[in-house]
Amino acid sequence: MSQDIGNDDTNHVVAGEGPLRGIRVVELASFHGASAGKLLGDLGADVVVVEPPGGHGGRSVGPFLDDSPSPETSLWWWNYNTSKKGIVLDLETDKDRSTLEDLLSESDVFLEAETPGSLDTLGIDRPELMSRVPGLIWVSISPFGGSGIDKDRPTTDLTLMAGAGPVWNCGYDDHSLPPVRGGGNQSMNVAGIHAVLGALVALVHRDSTGEGQHVDINMHAALNVTTEVGSYTWLVARETVRRQTGRHASTVPTAPTQVLASDGNYVVLGFPPRSADDYRSILAWLDDLGLSDTFDDRVLLEMAVERGGVKITELGQDPVAMEIWNAGREAMATIATHLTARECFEGFQRRGIVCGIVNVPEDLLTDEHSIARGFPVAVPHDDIGRTFTYPGAPAKFGRSPWRISSRAPHVDEHRTEVMGRVGESG
Repeated sequence: MSQDIGNDDTNHVVAGEGPLRGIRVVELASFHGASAGKLLGDLGADVVVVEPPGGHGGRSVGPFLDDSPSPETSLWWWNYNTSKKGIVLDLETDKDRSTLEDLLSESDVFLEAETPGSLDTLGIDRPELMSRVPGLIWVSISPFGGSGIDKDRPTTDLTLMAGAGPVWNCGYDDHSLPPVRGGGNQSMNVAGIHAVLGALVALVHRDSTGEGQHVDINMHAALNVTTEVGSYTWLVARETVRRQTGRHASTVPTAPTQVLASDGNYVVLGFPPRSADDYRSILAWLDDLGLSDTFDDRVLLEMAVERGGVKITELGQDPVAMEIWNAGREAMATIATHLTARECFEGFQRRGIVCGIVNVPEDLLTDEHSIARGFPVAVPHDDIGRTFTYPGAPAKFGRSPWRISSRAPHVDEHRTEVMGRVGESG
């Protein structure tokens, strides 16, 4: 979600060239494909999002700027359509279908998430069009792919997440509580990442062969990949994993990793210490906090120092190693309960020991670590004379510049510019 920030000093947008500079993308506006188009645009591709008359339905999704609903104030639309140009085409007319085909003839990627078969009904024939534009990468995103018995089954984000497995894998140790569906449009975001990866691989292939191809993204399959060992355990061993609070689902219960710190916030302790230096740090920290006399398993931590730490490969074979491992985890939990979540997180990080902190979304925009990696991005909205903070790159790329180059387009805002490509005045 965007947030009004006025004139702050967060990572301001720079219209950089990006690694996909020179790649032209035509995107049919959709819910399922918007995330993929944004990623391509923010990486420097020239993305034109094509909306139907009156604008795409995403413009009616709240929340809205200043709680004032309109086609130009949807924060959903703002977030998923940065770095794009926008035009309106009525694909039910011969003229606008011809315009779309003219645009595609000069483009590298066509991104669409229409119901399988719907473009055929409109007279947009993929095999015929790709035969005329042999280098075109056609990327389709749909709930179950473009073929198969489920291709026409109606879905929502919830049903996709549940059917593919992520919901089964997410929840709490207490199984009297229902599973948890991750928020934030995960089905479209996961599918979007796979669509971008598929498009990039297809572009590399085209560089070698000159041939375009059809990339068919199955959202159900893409989500299923995110279950990690959940699906794999069933397919290989016919065993079912169990949901666990804040950690991987497993066929057998594992030790908790989330600990409530002294200020009522949670930290995630992850892996216990492993090296001798890690255990020395834990012992010294217990001493500094005056907790050594009350920690019953201190001797196990001292044994870890003497034996040079604990290897993960020892845990299933050496009972003493397992006792030390558990003592290390318990020592970390003891420290966490005597500190604030922030003190705990920063203290373990300084000592080189794995620890995370459970932030609420607004914390991510002000956290010094997020700011240091450039996650909050200030995007000016020239149309209203205000600047807003947007979430930045999903990953920090060392050699591939990433930028939000522009706010989301208004309805049909770039008609004149885009139509100039196909020789129309707009």
